[in-house]
Parts: sequence; structure tokens; C-alpha cells
Amino acid sequence: MEDVVALYARFQQCRAVSTDSRQDQTDTLFVALNGPSFRGRDFAASALAQGARYAVVDDEALAATAPARYTYAPDPLRALQQLAHYHRRQLSIPVLGITGSNGKTTTKELVYAVLSRRYAVQYTRGNLNNHIGVPLTLLSIRPGEHELAIVEMGANHQGEIELLSRLAEPTHGLITNIGKAHLEGFGGVEGIAKGKSELLRFLAATGGTAFVNTLDARLPALSAGVAQRISYPGPTDTYPAKLLAAAPHVVFRLFDGTVVEAHITGDYNFPNLAAAAAVGAHFGVPSADIAAALADYAPTNNRSQLVRTDRNEVILDAYNANPSSMAVAVTSFAARPATTGKVVILGDMFELGAESAAEHQALGELLATQQFDTVLLCGSDMRHAAVQSGFHHFATKAEAAEWLAAHPLTHQQILIKGSRGMGLETLLPLV
Repeated sequence: MEDVVALYARFQQCRAVSTDSRQDQTDTLFVALNGPSFRGRDFAASALAQGARYAVVDDEALAATAPARYTYAPDPLRALQQLAHYHRRQLSIPVLGITGSNGKTTTKELVYAVLSRRYAVQYTRGNLNNHIGVPLTLLSIRPGEHELAIVEMGANHQGEIELLSRLAEPTHGLITNIGKAHLEGFGGVEGIAKGKSELLRFLAATGGTAFVNTLDARLPALSAGVAQRISYPGPTDTYPAKLLAAAPHVVFRLFDGTVVEAHITGDYNFPNLAAAAAVGAHFGVPSADIAAALADYAPTNNRSQLVRTDRNEVILDAYNANPSSMAVAVTSFAARPATTGKVVILGDMFELGAESAAEHQALGELLATQQFDTVLLCGSDMRHAAVQSGFHHFATKAEAAEWLAAHPLTHQQILIKGSRGMGLETLLPLV
């Protein structure tokens, strides 16, 4: 590959970096990444024709045809990561890395809502939180324009957070919690704790600052090596907070006594709100602005979203699911006060490997201890959760949709939750 400095000079002439030729290419640096069934170089000429200023390709012969437009890189992904890391080194602003088993995207959105009350903030858009998305997020940070950055870091195996930390070089870090997510890739909960805490080990080695959720029993010990720690939300922590109500919306008291009623539901979202408050306070956002930002935040991304349909009240939490998040969602839903019936519609939990059958069965046993009027279980793995005769199991989402069409639900509280691949939000029109 050409020297990263030369590539960076080309990047600085561009509006943005693109890896998808279907997007607007005007004044972009197009990086021709390869996929399992395609070669990115095959789309490079089209990207240039659509307005891209330059293209990075792994075809030396193609690059030689127009060296003024092409940059040759034997590994375009590595070139993207090197470029992003070089760009990060040009920045002198705080960078907050956020990871965790559950709630990291919601926490990221809440932290952005708080910090943007005072700062010009760039943050991870959507779910661009992997080895491709993190570099793209870093390259979207503009020196002199952005005063602070939030980088969400996702992982499904050990070593991934370490890589992302080396790329993003966060000055601050936050792990939402340690739970049962991506068990297959991490090799169990201990592997998850080791993998997620790679962020903390980076902060310890670089003199960074960690925000520590003391409600998670593992995190205080895992963060012990970090010299600068900001704790929340316990009564003796740096920024205490107190949960007052979890339904229909979370109501909690901030560290200065201000009471906030949020638009999100469930006690499992209290630590996410408290995290955003702690981050905001640490960076000097006035308490009144913190409270207003958290009260104004309304989820629109299928995460703990309270939806009132013509017939029912629905908690739509269909963006993702794992044993930990499913358990807290179910128990929180069961604890909601209700004058109507309660229905749960749950989909398969993915990436559990050899633990899948046992974890789905454990979920079924948990459901059996709750007083739900109707339990609908959707997906092939959910057959292991159908431990009680009154539970309805459907091998496919289409079968579940047929049942809902034939048995209209009215005046019910409904929880819809499943892994992203299940796409259970498509059932919303039927309830």
C-alpha cells in the first residue's frame, strides 16, 4: 500500500469515506472492501464514475491504469483501519469508548443526547460498531469541528475490543454490563468478561478514565487497574442515582436530587440513564441540561420502545436478545402494574452455540414462574423454551403471524423481543 500519509492526504480532499457503491459517492474516498461473495474492486470504477474522488483497491493492475484516482492496497480493510488510526492520532479531543453485553447502543444514544447539550459531538451512527464501522466512525470526526467523540464497540469474540481500542485510542471508557451475549464466540461468561474488559486494560495501560457501573458485580474488580475511575449509580459512588419507578416509564433521581421521568421503560434501562448522567456530569454538562436531555430522549430504534397501537400497549424491544437481556426484560415486564392482560412474544436468541438449548430452556422455566396470560415463542430454538403446556410455539415467524391474525389481541400489554435476525418488529401491525 502507498504510505498512509499519502493516503491521508487524499482522504483530506474528500467529503467522506465510503465502502458501499450504492451510497452517494460525491467527493468520497471509496474503499473497495471484499465480502464473502464479492470483490470490492469490481465496484470501484462505478464509484469513481458516480463522483468518488479516489478509490482504494487490491488490484495492482487496475490501480496502475489511473494512479491519479486509484490507490493500491493489498488489504483494503487494513488500509481503512490504518487510515482511521492515523486520523485518530491527529485528534486532540476526548474519545469515549462504549461496550458491554446489553444496552450499549441505548447508552451511546443517551450519552450523545446529554453531551450534545454542551459540545459538538460525533458518535457512532446506527450499529457501525465493528472492525469496519469503528474506522468509519473515526474518519467521520472533523478536527476543529467536533469537540468530543463517542465510539461504540461491539464484539462477538475475544481480541476484538482490543483491536478496536487500539484503533480508536479512547481516553475514556464505559462498559455497560457483563452478560450472556455471543456465548458461542466468547466461550462462556468468563470469556465475555475477559473480552469486554479489554477496553479497561487499554485504559489502564494508557492512563485513561473509566466510568464504572457498580450495579454490575464484576465491573468494580475488572476496572481496578484503571487509575481514574468515575463510579455510578450507587449511594456512595461518584455520581449516585436512585430508581423511583420502572413503568410505564423509568423515573429516577439524579445525584443533585433532580427527578427525571424518561420515555423509556424497564428497570434494566436505569443503569443506562445513570451512565449518561455520570458522563455528562464528568464533562461539565449542567445538571438541568442532563435532566432535560434524558427526559427528552425517545427511542425509535426497536429498543425498549413503548408503542401504543389501536388495540394494545406494546414494549417493542426487538433489536437484539441474549439470555441476560431476555431475562431482565421478562422479569421487568412481569413487574409492570397492569389492569389488563399481559402477552409475551419472544424470538430465538442467536449465537449461543452449544449453550443454546439450555439457555432457551432456562428462559422457558423463567416464563413458567411468571403470570402471563399468553406466551408466544417464535423460532426453531424456542422449542426448548416451550416447557409449559400453555405456551404457543411457532417454528417460523410466518406461523406466529398467522396465529396473531386469527386470534386478535385487544386491551393487552405486550412484550416483543428477539434477536435481530428474527425481525419481530414486523409483527407489530398485527397487534
